[in-house]
Amino acid sequence: MDKGPIGVFDSGYGGLTILREICGLMPQYDYLYLGDNARAPYGTRSFDVVYEFTSQAVRYLFGQGCHLVILACNTASAKALRTIQQKDLPRLDPHRRVLGVIRPTVEIVQSISQTRHVGIMATPGTIRSRTYELEIAKLCPDIKVTGEACPMWVPLVENEEYDKPGADYFVSQRIESLLRRDPLIDSIILGCTHYPLLMGKIRQYMPQGIHIIEQGGYVAQSLKDYLHRHSGMEQSITRGGSVRFLTTEQAETFQKKATIFMGGPVEAERVQL
Repeated sequence: MDKGPIGVFDSGYGGLTILREICGLMPQYDYLYLGDNARAPYGTRSFDVVYEFTSQAVRYLFGQGCHLVILACNTASAKALRTIQQKDLPRLDPHRRVLGVIRPTVEIVQSISQTRHVGIMATPGTIRSRTYELEIAKLCPDIKVTGEACPMWVPLVENEEYDKPGADYFVSQRIESLLRRDPLIDSIILGCTHYPLLMGKIRQYMPQGIHIIEQGGYVAQSLKDYLHRHSGMEQSITRGGSVRFLTTEQAETFQKKATIFMGGPVEAERVQL
């Protein structure tokens, strides 16, 4: 079996916050990032469309030599992951794997929440899917989950308004709404990979004592543990410490915005799925 990079897929830019944490923890591997920016956002699309688009991306990354693909997108993880794992992989290649970002995030909640009241702040699509509620119920049936859709947060990030005064209203409004619905919440999951860029504003308006759970670090550690447990998969990954970036939009546009998420210059190639 030829070795290949770890594939990381997102509908846009948010997955770069996951990639950054993974690369920081495991810089020895090669990575191939694919952003379907030309068809973003996925959050407002139907389950069928998100599955179709995500499946196309996974097949493309498999074709690029990836044996392991991370869906670094909450919407894709919520709406497409299970079908890809159960329907597509047995047919495409039962030895390849596709993992999401929701399960690693959920697993940490049980050790953090003391009140057993947890909030989810995410895109409308992720909230409608109720995936976080269902996953938390499997692991921690005693935890009450309240979801809050934040439709303006992704546009704030992608239009580079995340640290501007205009973001204050939209961030404070959604936090106040969530805590008004359940004042006992002591832990809040940021269920969208764009949201770490809003952390300055989120911390400003979040009451003290509430844990803010970012996904990147937990997903990276979960992946490291997974590779430790699955030596065959770990041995299928090339080790050159490289990162390639692919996008379905203009490479120049991607490079400019991706720099914000990666904290440094990015070179990208445009591809078609």
